Amino acid sequence: MKIKTLSAAIAMTTAMSAGLFAVSSLDNPAQAQEETYSWKMVTSWPKNFPGVGQGPERLAELVDQMSDGRLTIEVFGAGQLVPGFEVFDAVSEGTAEMGHSASYYWKGKAPAAQFFAAVPFGMNAQEMNAWLHFGGGMELWNELYDDFGVDVLVAGASGVQMGGWYNKEINSVDDLDGLKMRMPGLGGEVMSRMGVAIVNMPGGEIFTSLQSGAIDATEWIGPYNDLAFGLHQAADYYYYPGWHEPTVMFEAIVNEEAMAELPADLQAILKTAVRDVNANVLDEYTARNNDALETLVNEHDVELRRIPDDVLAQAREHSEDVVAELAESSDMATRIYESYREFQEKVENYHAISEQAYYNARNPEGDTTE
Repeated sequence: MKIKTLSAAIAMTTAMSAGLFAVSSLDNPAQAQEETYSWKMVTSWPKNFPGVGQGPERLAELVDQMSDGRLTIEVFGAGQLVPGFEVFDAVSEGTAEMGHSASYYWKGKAPAAQFFAAVPFGMNAQEMNAWLHFGGGMELWNELYDDFGVDVLVAGASGVQMGGWYNKEINSVDDLDGLKMRMPGLGGEVMSRMGVAIVNMPGGEIFTSLQSGAIDATEWIGPYNDLAFGLHQAADYYYYPGWHEPTVMFEAIVNEEAMAELPADLQAILKTAVRDVNANVLDEYTARNNDALETLVNEHDVELRRIPDDVLAQAREHSEDVVAELAESSDMATRIYESYREFQEKVENYHAISEQAYYNARNPEGDTTE
């Protein structure tokens, strides 16, 4: 009898415990089933385009794996959900939770954003990453975007780009006069002061515009992407160096409200995945560009030319004016420029006896391409 009573008591206690656990699970849904989030990411690139276009895809895959499916991101190429130049608005307004682009496309909304993409004769990818992560650059970038309800993370770099594709030889500054060229950002403003008619267009329109004669020249990224775009089929001359873009830093922008809705662990997963993509994109360009360049020159007979010294000298002179004018355009622009300039001066001092000194020692003959 005592055994039966004890068994009944145990059964009742077990049932009560199960009931309490069920109620507790209802009060705390995360305990019963962790919440999932489905995001859209719009980009300024053709979907799955080599390098920059594959960065967003890698990011989405990493986030899905690291979160065990709790955060999924659907990637849209330029024009699939919004045009390439409307990515910032889409994220700011909440049409998409996330975007991948380059900040100089938003110069009409936030002119100082151009400092975070590419500065002519400015810092390269290694130096930019150092400034952004250890020199206060990211804090300034996020402050700039605060008014738009957007968070920003650096999500890739192109490395030093090429100087562009031309349908005519450039032997002096005079050859630039009246030339119609696609070149965004501060580099485009510099070229306009050298007589070039700058035409703005997203990457997906470059080939047809160059082939049809709507433009006479264009810059895109570098050999890896330029070969994939088939630009060698539309222009004869390929110039270097890419003084206008010592790198382009790509951005991952996130709607502030969408970010705030994520639990802390998913925010950390997203930021960690972006850091991986930031390194991966640059690594891929470094690995692929020379192979693509050899293909362009040896298989497609592309004429590789160095930009004449007088053109570079004028570009440098105009660049100083353009950057100075931008720096004076607002208090925020002044703060960003001062931070940028001070950091560049600091790293240049050390690079003079480290990176540059090593390159000179490794290749004492200098430019051997001609």
